[in-house]
Amino acid sequence: MLARRFSDHGQRMEGEQVEAVRRFNRVITQRVGALEEAYLSREHSLGLSRLLWEIGSEGAEVRVLRSRLSLDSGYVSRQLRRLESEGLVTTDPDQNDGRVRTVRLTDAGASERALLDRSYDELAASMLEPLTASQRERLVAAMAEVEKLVIASLVRIEITDPRDPDARFCLRSYFTELGRRFDGGFDPSQSIPAGDQEMSLPNGLLLVATVQGSPVGCGALKLHADTGIAEVKRIWVSSGVRGLGLGRRLLECLAKEASIRGMSTLRLETNQTLTEARHLYETAGFAEVESFNDEPYAHHWFQRALKTV
Repeated sequence: MLARRFSDHGQRMEGEQVEAVRRFNRVITQRVGALEEAYLSREHSLGLSRLLWEIGSEGAEVRVLRSRLSLDSGYVSRQLRRLESEGLVTTDPDQNDGRVRTVRLTDAGASERALLDRSYDELAASMLEPLTASQRERLVAAMAEVEKLVIASLVRIEITDPRDPDARFCLRSYFTELGRRFDGGFDPSQSIPAGDQEMSLPNGLLLVATVQGSPVGCGALKLHADTGIAEVKRIWVSSGVRGLGLGRRLLECLAKEASIRGMSTLRLETNQTLTEARHLYETAGFAEVESFNDEPYAHHWFQRALKTV
């Protein structure tokens, strides 16, 4: 009976949370004018205005725009054709790769974007102006927190080929950070290796986390089927998304992948300077153990038992 009441309460809370999100969305879409055909009193809808703004002064690749705005290719193509017909953008193939198309603002497009910027500022000011000073501070702080949590909800984690450009970016960023933070720097050639083959199934895998198409984190496994041990390697989270729980999420995804593949034990080692990593492992069910390898950059070794799926 107790278990049933707990389940019902969980379902009720979930329904209340969903309704709260829907209510918030209704208020915001109305307040920012998202329902208006002519957004911010300009000639374009919110979708077209946002696309124009995202192109920016430096231009943007079409595929990046699609990914950043989570739009399908057909919709983006139609919207770009309209902007082109109005003389606001041009779309040209890349000189080195004809499959890559880059969109750039014309002079008229840059002027329209500048007007949009001013209109955005006026809209923001109109939301703050009626409030008291303390209410403004509360609203801005709440918006910052909502932004962080919404970004966290946008993170996608997928198994990725270590040779993929996003994977390469994450691994380079990981090595660069270790080189900056470790006493005496970091030389990958001196560390226990985790090469492309070792991070590719069936030997292992690499998870890459992205937000709106941009890589923001990674984590890898080396799988040892003969012993049932999986080694965690290359956990990195971009400084821009730290504090969102992504490191823990990556770690749990790795644990799940290891369990699915029949591993019984998860192991990892870390450097003494990575205090936040040690805290993560200690609060994620890992126990510190005696050294189990000769990693020259390690000072602490951790282990966690897994439930096989």
